[in-house]
Amino acid sequence: MHGFVDDIEKLTAENTDFRRVLYTGKNLQLVLMSVQPGDDLGEEVHEDRDQFFRVEQGKGEVWIDGNRSQVEADDAFIVPAGARHNVKCSGNEPLRLYTIYGPPEHRDGTIHTTKADGEAHEEHFDGKTTE
Repeated sequence: MHGFVDDIEKLTAENTDFRRVLYTGKNLQLVLMSVQPGDDLGEEVHEDRDQFFRVEQGKGEVWIDGNRSQVEADDAFIVPAGARHNVKCSGNEPLRLYTIYGPPEHRDGTIHTTKADGEAHEEHFDGKTTE
């Protein structure tokens, strides 16, 4: 096994896709995200998985069970399993971040170029890992 080794800050800053799965392990998954100004990820609840986020560029707002927080570059936040949450880009530039799901949420290799693409083609994890 090779695992994943790369410059996550650079990859995140250069990512223009709404969602890009980089690595899927048995128990966690690394995903890049880019949220356009005024847009959001979409309110959701993951009953059976925790989610870690790290913001690399931009400004945004995160809601976790109705509690709103401002976030910007270098901030991190965790959404526990069962919490209703959403992330919105509140700046003039895209909000670029990465997230780690535990366990995985999406099919390995998933790329959604836009939010509309992601909503139209929601591919949930099928048990297949990167390696």
